[in-house]
Amino acid sequence: MALAFALLLSNTVWAEQVAQVASPDGRINVQLDVDGDGRISYRVLRDGVPVIAESRLGLRLRNGPHLLGGFALTQKTTTPFDETWEQPWGERRFVRNHYNELHAAFVEKQRGKRRMDVVFRVYDDGLGFRYEFPQQPALKNLEIQDEYTEFAIAKPATAWWIPAGEWNRYEYLYNRTPLVEVSQAHTPITLRTDSGLHLSIHEAALVDYASMWLRRSEGQRLRAELAPGGEQGVSVVRTLPFHSPWRSVQISEYAGGLVESSLILNLNEPNKLGDVSWFKPSKYVGVWWSMHLNQDTWGTGPRHGATTENTKRYIDFAADNGFRGVLVEGWNPGWDGDWFANGWGFDYTKSTADFDLPALSAYAAKKGVHLIGHHETACAVSHYERQLGAAFDLYARNGVDVVKTGYVCDAGQIERQDAKNGPVVREWHDGQWMSNHHLRVAEEAAKRHIAINAHEPIKDTGLRRTYPNWIAREGARGMEYNAWAVPPNPPEHEVNLVFTRMLAGPMDYTPGVLSLTGRNGQEIPSTLARQLALYVGLYSPIQMAADLPEHYAAHADAFQFIKDVAVDWDDTKVLAGEVGEYVAIARKQRGAPAWFIGAMNDRNPRTLALPLAFLDVGKTYRAEIYRDGDGADWKGEARFKFVRESKTVTSRDVLSLWLAGGGGAAVRFVPIDAS
Repeated sequence: MALAFALLLSNTVWAEQVAQVASPDGRINVQLDVDGDGRISYRVLRDGVPVIAESRLGLRLRNGPHLLGGFALTQKTTTPFDETWEQPWGERRFVRNHYNELHAAFVEKQRGKRRMDVVFRVYDDGLGFRYEFPQQPALKNLEIQDEYTEFAIAKPATAWWIPAGEWNRYEYLYNRTPLVEVSQAHTPITLRTDSGLHLSIHEAALVDYASMWLRRSEGQRLRAELAPGGEQGVSVVRTLPFHSPWRSVQISEYAGGLVESSLILNLNEPNKLGDVSWFKPSKYVGVWWSMHLNQDTWGTGPRHGATTENTKRYIDFAADNGFRGVLVEGWNPGWDGDWFANGWGFDYTKSTADFDLPALSAYAAKKGVHLIGHHETACAVSHYERQLGAAFDLYARNGVDVVKTGYVCDAGQIERQDAKNGPVVREWHDGQWMSNHHLRVAEEAAKRHIAINAHEPIKDTGLRRTYPNWIAREGARGMEYNAWAVPPNPPEHEVNLVFTRMLAGPMDYTPGVLSLTGRNGQEIPSTLARQLALYVGLYSPIQMAADLPEHYAAHADAFQFIKDVAVDWDDTKVLAGEVGEYVAIARKQRGAPAWFIGAMNDRNPRTLALPLAFLDVGKTYRAEIYRDGDGADWKGEARFKFVRESKTVTSRDVLSLWLAGGGGAAVRFVPIDAS
């Protein structure tokens, strides 16, 4: 026993706390340590209770010794910061950015005396930290194989997560497991400790760097794992000076606090594009769902969806119902045959013979409608980049000011060709090269006042603050899985998205399928009212009315909410919610007095009592309620049991909403003019 204790002491490396910084309210404290081997670590406490235990910092290099040990602190500065900035569009108009920053400079005592700085920004609702590498004689560039960055969760926790490094990118159903059963996960990963504290680990400002995955190394210790790069064993190549993306941890006592947090946005740089008022948040319809139902085809032929005649039908429908956009997929050459196996045949500068782009754009403009463009690459990304300028020029000439991009292929199979006719190498959707590609697309689009909605994208890390024409993206299992997947998205999926994927940023989920039916009669596990709630619950500044026009005609009462609901907001509040179980979100329409509620439920019926204190005091509102009818359920004909009703309410009232299993409710609050 004495020998064992002696061996334990001999293996213990003494550590000294060298710096600390607290949140503005003093509740979150970050402590920075250096041990006897010069290894840097950090820990996080909230109200004096450990949240993140001692966690290592450092990088693993190919072109030099690892940046892991032998460091000494040379300088530290702590700086407060407080500003309020305005979003051109978003979940809320004004965002407070209030933090205390610790900048700690470290230098190796031996080797090349390389310098590595670590910067922490601590907010009342979490923290971000990153590595910074100033210009220095001993270090010109870094070939980063991986990071040693760790997140050692101090208390037992449950995790909601999807696997990283797998073939289907981010398009998986969320696992709910003990944290000790996580293998390798994408971020955001959401955690709830046994004491009820909620955490979300993610990253912000992913620029010229590989995405961070999380691999569980032991117990509840997660380590950063960088998405692989094109060069063997190297994920990131950078020339000094540079800094890494922010590694972020959001912290909240209740689940809704994660949703209300603006930490990810705040860790990004301010708008670089200037005035982006040319982007109009709006709703759209499109030649899309019919293809997923296998009624129409992307390729040319007798069932081609992207024809002039069919597109005019959708333009007319959009104009009649107040929608600004019409998405058309399959309009350009390259879709015939096995397009998803060979994207090198796509031409983004020409239309198929049965699609008259100039005539349709002019027809739409007369009706106040804009075509939404579509660039599917099938992962032949270098081929797409060579046409990028000409393709955007074509759209700009024809008034197309939003483009949906696509990267359909298995993960790790992006096709990169640095020189024409040169070798083709494969990249990951979320590696460093694709991180740079997506910004090249956003920048080229911005020059022509075009907004980008990326599908099969790299994950969102808040770059919409810096590039506010990057308006939305997919990056999760969307509505199309309800058309043909086995299984389709279960009732808890969209509730999970609110507390996981949606913490990263807007998602183009393509809601509003009121037929509740996919391919070959497959039932969509949802009630009618829940499809309406998605418009408020899953945020995007562009929202699709995804179903077919004839299906909306068959459900006119429910369709009225889709026509009325806003897409841009002054404020957002989470009224109730638990991860994966239920959620109710209230949003105030941008520049208008109306409020909206979207409530979504898992497969267990429940009643929510929602205080309406967010409404203006002293005002009376008409609550237009779209809810589950008696006996509604997410299976069978009960999916269509639905009630539309109105009642008068004030801020003093509590609204009781019964949600069916797989159900939901949507409410519009309109002030009643007292005069």
